[in-house]
Amino acid sequence: MTAEPIAQASEDQLRAQGAEPSRTVAFQGEPGAYSHLACLEALPDMVPLACPTFEDSFAAVKDGRASRVMTPIENSVYGRVADIHHLLPESGLFIVAEHFLRVRHQLLALKGASLETLTRVMSHAQALGQCRMHLRSLGLKAVTAADTAGSARIVAESDDRTLGALASSLAAEIYGLEILRSDMEDAGHNTTRFLVLSEEPDDAEPEEGPCITSFVFRVRNVPAALYKTMGGFATNGVNITKLESYQLEGSFAASQFYADIEGHPEDVPVRRALEELEFFTKYLKILGVYKAHPYRRNWSARAGA
Repeated sequence: MTAEPIAQASEDQLRAQGAEPSRTVAFQGEPGAYSHLACLEALPDMVPLACPTFEDSFAAVKDGRASRVMTPIENSVYGRVADIHHLLPESGLFIVAEHFLRVRHQLLALKGASLETLTRVMSHAQALGQCRMHLRSLGLKAVTAADTAGSARIVAESDDRTLGALASSLAAEIYGLEILRSDMEDAGHNTTRFLVLSEEPDDAEPEEGPCITSFVFRVRNVPAALYKTMGGFATNGVNITKLESYQLEGSFAASQFYADIEGHPEDVPVRRALEELEFFTKYLKILGVYKAHPYRRNWSARAGA
């Protein structure tokens, strides 16, 4: 295959590196990653900038090379994205928006390859897991790689028609690969939630419609501490849509919690619940107050909530 698509991807990255920071959004991964696709969907007027790691994407904002970061936080099949809960509170960045991306994995290969020639499929561990049953039905061996778009690039650079990749249709376009089979994911609801981060808070106003408030907190190391911190949300009728714990600094005694709740801190029930939470915690940090994505409303309707 020719190097033209890969060269074009490199040119696009050079363009991103030279773009005005105010118009640049950083993401982790290579061109064609699902985070890249989320940037194009949610922030179509901004130029996506690929970064090797999550830390690098956050640093792009701190260093003044970008004004936004698009980062995945959880997937409907595989749960939370590793490291983000640890990195986010210490990043100094604020959540200003959320985006839900329906993840559709395409089986990609070199031109001239077919399902008969393929024996192995390369991709990120989560993508392979999300397509496990389909891969098994096709008799294809899964090969774990660093990311989806990087796998597509490796296939494009090879001359191996036995090797395929699971990646996005955008990756197929960028690297000039054929789509041998579409929508390989086993679950039809396969969706990833992304957060848009900025160095400055840009809180939504209460009158803008349904809001999400995200925060982290640490409870005091006493019996029933978590129960007491959650009581205010129950008594004030505030819905907690996400609550996850993770250990800090290798300790098995102290946990930090990440939470998303429906509502704005200026709403009386939310304000009262947060005041009660603060009374029983030793640390509380609001990470962002932002408009709820329409996907939430649509999901609630489908679920009959």
